[in-house]
Amino acid sequence: MDAAEFDFVVVGAGSSGACVAARLGENPGTTTCVIEAGGPDSHPFIHIPSFVAAAIGRKETNWRFATVPQPGMAGRSIPVPRGRVVGGSGSINGMVYFRGHPTDYDDWADAGCRGWSYAEVLPYFTRTENNEEFPASVFHGRGGPVNVKIVANPNRLNYAFMDALGELQFPACEDFNGANSEGYGRRQGLLRDGQRESTAKAMLWPMVRAGKVHLQTGAMVARVLVENGRAVGVELADGRVIRARREVILSGGAVQTPQLLMLSGIGPAAHLREMGIEVVKDVPGVGANYHDHPASPIHMETQDPTSYGISWRVMPRDIWHFLQYLATRTGPLAGNVFESVAFLRTAPGLDKPDVQFVFQPARRLTNLKIPFPLGHGYAISPVCLYPKSRGTVRLGSPDPAAAPVIDPHLLEHPDDILPLIRALKIARRAFATEPFAQYEGVEVAPGPDCQSDEQWDAYIRETGYTVHHPVGTCRMGSDAGAVVDIELRFNGIEGLRVADASVMPSIIGGNTNAPCVMIGERCADFVLGKPALPAAELPPESVARYKPKSKRKAA
Repeated sequence: MDAAEFDFVVVGAGSSGACVAARLGENPGTTTCVIEAGGPDSHPFIHIPSFVAAAIGRKETNWRFATVPQPGMAGRSIPVPRGRVVGGSGSINGMVYFRGHPTDYDDWADAGCRGWSYAEVLPYFTRTENNEEFPASVFHGRGGPVNVKIVANPNRLNYAFMDALGELQFPACEDFNGANSEGYGRRQGLLRDGQRESTAKAMLWPMVRAGKVHLQTGAMVARVLVENGRAVGVELADGRVIRARREVILSGGAVQTPQLLMLSGIGPAAHLREMGIEVVKDVPGVGANYHDHPASPIHMETQDPTSYGISWRVMPRDIWHFLQYLATRTGPLAGNVFESVAFLRTAPGLDKPDVQFVFQPARRLTNLKIPFPLGHGYAISPVCLYPKSRGTVRLGSPDPAAAPVIDPHLLEHPDDILPLIRALKIARRAFATEPFAQYEGVEVAPGPDCQSDEQWDAYIRETGYTVHHPVGTCRMGSDAGAVVDIELRFNGIEGLRVADASVMPSIIGGNTNAPCVMIGERCADFVLGKPALPAAELPPESVARYKPKSKRKAA
């Protein structure tokens, strides 16, 4: 069978892969093919921001993976949604734009990832960004391909949330991607003209339409082809071969990049032999170091109809909002529901926030077949930002279509549950403040009987989940155990790179989409041999906000 051939082959058209492919497509005289197992990102549920739960709920756009039963989560299997569509998880996620804490990247650099400090990666964030709210500066870009904005006219409950945290003496934060990300405030989102923004929409599709990138959809990659120690292309599940004259870049994400490597005979040798796969390269780190952000919610219900939700009392309002969106692409449907947030320190002595408060101005979903809240309420879901538990991704079968075995060992480390217990107590105090009094909310989960740390512990394990930020399974570093080097080259196989969340040595303290795009930007420059962008010259007041690692206390 004849093989198609390109200079560069990118596997996965998610947030990182779409960015890598688009930037490679800008290079004259070379050819790029990006391969996506899912279909085009054309369904309206993807593009209407408030329909995020509906987008996640579609099996056509979500691989619907799940963990093995987790002893630390009361034996439950936890969902691991992953995008199965052009745009990847960036086409079904919550559209949050947040980069993490500056020290997260300094920690990477200190751990051996030279060139990945905050000052060095910040220019790659701003290069992609077109921020509608903040002027161009060391912290923000104007004129980049990907639009960022604050959701207009948020639900009034967001102001109660922020005022409540103010009453509890937490600081306000005007710009979470600026000099200081600690505190409460309104969120920045990946939105443009009332629709979802993604690297696929803003970067990849223009290059595809211009004929500078070839996009192959509905194509599952079965294995990476390696000849004489060099990646030379990929074989699809239907037997077709797509060859790469220069490089293969894997951007399948923290679950499917290690899965594909192991299907290709690249990974822990003993496991590959168990699966009946010939070992091409014994790499124990492939599929190791898996971790994600655990979270657990406190839910309130109310008769007050201020929150987003469907009920007979507000049916005329909901119909009006729907018509408003159809006519003008404005109104509540143009927002991503996650309109305010807080990054807080839950204990004295911490040098940076250890939890994120995700505020939801809506009642929790009680019927997963109806991806919209029925009735009214609101919730805070605290997120543990720096979990210490580590797990694995392994093959369940040598069949590329079989789901991988995901075992994150959630809450296995005893330190991981402590920030959640402290945070849920703070959330309960916030709901008891005067700003929320007018809404007369009733705590329905865990309920007022939950008081002791032992009760909170049990509640978290019985109701907790992750916020879908898996990272780390192809760890970047300069040590012998690293899977990729500091230029994202796969150690031991030439012509192969990885560009997605799997390369993160440790999880950042927040949402992972923006860092994945930054990784894609850097990968494209590495592939093309471009010099690194000059490091950002951070203002002294920004640098002073965080101490050198030697003086920091671990969160």
